[in-house]
Amino acid sequence: QVQLVESGGGLVQAGGSLRLSCAASGLTFSTFAMGWFRQAPGKERAFVAAITWSGGSTYYADSVKGRFTISRDNAKNTVYLQMDSLKHEDTAVYYCASSRTLASRGYDYDYWGQGTQVTVSS
Repeated sequence: QVQLVESGGGLVQAGGSLRLSCAASGLTFSTFAMGWFRQAPGKERAFVAAITWSGGSTYYADSVKGRFTISRDNAKNTVYLQMDSLKHEDTAVYYCASSRTLASRGYDYDYWGQGTQVTVSS
């Protein structure tokens, strides 16, 4: 059974930083691309960042480029999202997901975590 478990969310002031983690089990983690998505209240789920199975390539939404960094540790079956210079509009539930390819569309992802809340106070 595939499980993706996010952690690291919380309340932070604007301009601050958080690092999200997503621990994977039940799949050959090193063969999957991984992505982060977010959903703010009343809005559709949106792509944030993705990384290839090797970590050699990454892809970011324009809204987070230069502020967020996605990385992975295949030895720990974990993908990370370092979020710096946080803004109030980054407030959302953040989800990690696995995919066969580096992608920004949600339907390209097979498995999803339950999400972790990030709240940025202005």
